[in-house]
Amino acid sequence: MNSVPCSVTCKRLRNSDLIITERRPVMKETEMGDSSTPDCQTLFMNMALPRLVIKPEAGGVYRILMANRMALRYFERAEEQIVGQDIREVLDDESSRHFLQSFAVCVSRKKTVSIQSLPTIPGGMRVYGFWINPVLDGEDRVIALDLLGQLDVKDQSILQRERDDAISLLASIFEVSEVGIIVTDHTGIIVRVNDSFVRTYGWTRDELVNVDFTELVTHDERERARINHKKYISVGVRSSGEIKMIRKDGSVANVLFTSATLELSQNRKFLVTTFMDITLRKQMEQSLRYAKEQADSANRAKSAFLANMSHELRTPLNAIIGFSEMMMKETFGPLGSPKYKEYLSDVHLSAEHLLEIINEVLDMSKIEAGRLELIEEEVNLNELIGAVVRMMASRVFSGGTNINMSVSQELPKMRADHRLMRQVLINLLTNAIKFSPDGGDITVSAEIRPDNVLEIVIADKGIGIESDKIQHALEPFGQVSDLPEKRDLRSQGTGLGLPLSKAMVEMHGGTLEIRSEPGAGTSVILTFPKYRLIIDNVPASDPLSAQSAGKKVY
Repeated sequence: MNSVPCSVTCKRLRNSDLIITERRPVMKETEMGDSSTPDCQTLFMNMALPRLVIKPEAGGVYRILMANRMALRYFERAEEQIVGQDIREVLDDESSRHFLQSFAVCVSRKKTVSIQSLPTIPGGMRVYGFWINPVLDGEDRVIALDLLGQLDVKDQSILQRERDDAISLLASIFEVSEVGIIVTDHTGIIVRVNDSFVRTYGWTRDELVNVDFTELVTHDERERARINHKKYISVGVRSSGEIKMIRKDGSVANVLFTSATLELSQNRKFLVTTFMDITLRKQMEQSLRYAKEQADSANRAKSAFLANMSHELRTPLNAIIGFSEMMMKETFGPLGSPKYKEYLSDVHLSAEHLLEIINEVLDMSKIEAGRLELIEEEVNLNELIGAVVRMMASRVFSGGTNINMSVSQELPKMRADHRLMRQVLINLLTNAIKFSPDGGDITVSAEIRPDNVLEIVIADKGIGIESDKIQHALEPFGQVSDLPEKRDLRSQGTGLGLPLSKAMVEMHGGTLEIRSEPGAGTSVILTFPKYRLIIDNVPASDPLSAQSAGKKVY
């Protein structure tokens, strides 16, 4: 007997529609010899793989004509929800595009096409793709597509090898990792530990495996660790935190841990936890915290001392200065011996010098504490610079020191704190006078540079400063003279003049720069930004509106 394959008998209609008219074996029943042999319909419906018959229609529609039981399970749909539907009604958008592209290739080439897919059919069967076979009529036209799911035994072995390789790789990482790792079961018993954990904490594997992990935690944290372990296992969330662990030698280690739940077959759950020893880091943090507390305490004590000293000393100093002036002027009559006048002059000079030092220290303490305020107003630079130059020139007239003023008559006004600007100019001119020889020249110049920046320069021909000491001169209480004890009273000070001037200039958004050479003199360059200038009675725009008007706390 010749074997004849089963087929689906179809009939062509005039409108080219395809309908299923009959499903029967081509051979006759009497030729088969066994009336119990299933027909093609039964074989189609009971195949162990999903199978569909699809009809291509106009407009790119591919309508499902037949679907077997495994196809219904594969798509998790009832027969009436699949048969007669466009394939796009059954699949999601991404899968639809994937299948439609393959259908189009199969129809155009009239050859079998393989499409890859990795869905899982309920019940555990794995489908790795579909064969798409074209069904041709007598005129070699595609009238249907036969979709058949495919299994490949070779793929199963490849996946098994890949799983084995992945397990080997993970095992290697577990053992060679420099981070301590332990694995605990759902009860908290340690089932595995890596070499790094053993090396770091001193325990042997035999001492750790089959032991409750809380035995490694300090007593005050055991209950919390046990509760967290139970929560992490049940919820399956990734967590991290700090905990204190006991080394074998009894010492306590501060540890940063990260835990993740691992679920294996038969619903077995384990917790994989990594440990990083941060004991040294915690000690450093504690030391830094203590050092900061000490520094803050010292700074508060310094500020309180400066404030108290300033107020306590300024009151009697003002009295000393006032009474010495009265005595020097002989307000209530002659003193008698001329020596008294000489001593009174020394008392007055010393008192004024001490008051100046106290005021500078108080200003610096206010700046450091952020309590010095800018009280801004329109400042006429020509008048301000002229007044300061005249005042300082009168003080050095007897010594023959000349102060020359070179200021543009077209210099605009600026928005600034008049008192602080005056103090900056006095401080810088005082320094220039201190370190200039008798008969020396000092120049004060001011101009608007081409980039619209105001530049003020105080230059002298004095002893100068070595380049490596300029930065030191700008630090509070910095003294650049090697032999301060050899200077007379007029050149002594706290070392706050330059730092104060620099801070006050920076409060206005400006800069202070020193250029100097030993024996060639010193130039102090002040610059102020364009927005500080008032041109044609209109202040320039300030990029920081808070600096344009009102008060600014430094």
